[in-house]
Amino acid sequence: MDLFEYQGKQYLARYGVPVPDGAVAVSPAEARERANQLGYPVAIKAQVRVGGRGKAGGVKLARDAGEAEQVAGQILGMAIRGHVVKALWVERASEVVREYYASFTLDRRAKAHLALVSARGGVDIEEVASSDPQAVARAQVDPVEGFGEAEASRLVQQAALDEAAQEPAAAVLVRLYRCFVDGDADLVEVNPLVLAAGGQVLALDAKVTLDDNAAFRHPEWEGFREAEDLDSRERRARELGLQYVGLDGSVGIIANGAGLAMSTCDVVNQVGGRPANFLDIGGGASSEVMANALSVISSDPNVRSIFVNVFGGITRGEEVAKGIVAALGQAEVKVPVVVRLDGTNAAEGREVLRAAASDMLVVSPSMMGAARLAVELAGGGQ
Repeated sequence: MDLFEYQGKQYLARYGVPVPDGAVAVSPAEARERANQLGYPVAIKAQVRVGGRGKAGGVKLARDAGEAEQVAGQILGMAIRGHVVKALWVERASEVVREYYASFTLDRRAKAHLALVSARGGVDIEEVASSDPQAVARAQVDPVEGFGEAEASRLVQQAALDEAAQEPAAAVLVRLYRCFVDGDADLVEVNPLVLAAGGQVLALDAKVTLDDNAAFRHPEWEGFREAEDLDSRERRARELGLQYVGLDGSVGIIANGAGLAMSTCDVVNQVGGRPANFLDIGGGASSEVMANALSVISSDPNVRSIFVNVFGGITRGEEVAKGIVAALGQAEVKVPVVVRLDGTNAAEGREVLRAAASDMLVVSPSMMGAARLAVELAGGGQ
């Protein structure tokens, strides 16, 4: 679950990470009221779950009540990378001396946590890492040993943060790591982490992704879910227990496994198409689960073809194929479905699918070939 900036800051603050004072507003009048309470100048920031807000005009300063109301009116309702702004974060403006970057995430390959710190904050860290890899200090953290003051001090020194910022920044890193671990997050990222004029180090932004698998330990997360702006497809998928994210393309995606689903989206992009969604049905592919997945995707009027990409592991290929055929009989599907089936008993599964093949059900032996066919049936890259 990705949090809005204001939710991320509230979450960081629970673990002692210093953040500027602020409040949420959903109208220009409310933004003016919040700004009056905080004191001027204030930063008024669009609340969307994508980056690039500043470049899109979604972050502005206001120096008085009239300007606060005017700026809020300009930002509310604007679209930033396809996300409409429905809420604002009104924050006391900070006098920034330097901008840094800090994050903790998972390094699955190393089976460890990964800490990243850079003295070049405020810009895309991917660009910094690509153009100047030495500008990003990295440290793998053993989850058993943890991350303490000594490790934090070494990391801020390695990143060459300003001397005045090193001690407070190291203290913030320790708290960030506690939020990452105790808060059951997949990612905590602060960009920028700033050295303010008074010498304090603050989290001026917050990107927090929570691990949904840990939700049973955090009943307080329900408050975050209530603020989620789900479209009708995502709401229906959640009701059916499906891992679904709506996108804006024309090729519906169904795969068993998050990694395979992401790879399927990538391949569709690679051959000139645009995925309409990410949908992971998990390790199995029963007729009920498949029917639910087809039903959700078919409810999207932009979908012109569906690409089902299944790798049979514990579940045998012929059982997967029977599930797909049965699902097509249960769900009302009005667009062609392309199936690529591989793995355990894949040959037997393909025979089951070929026996049921029609203009609406096409079998392809390769992932790339199936992607090309699905994109073609969807009308190309439209």
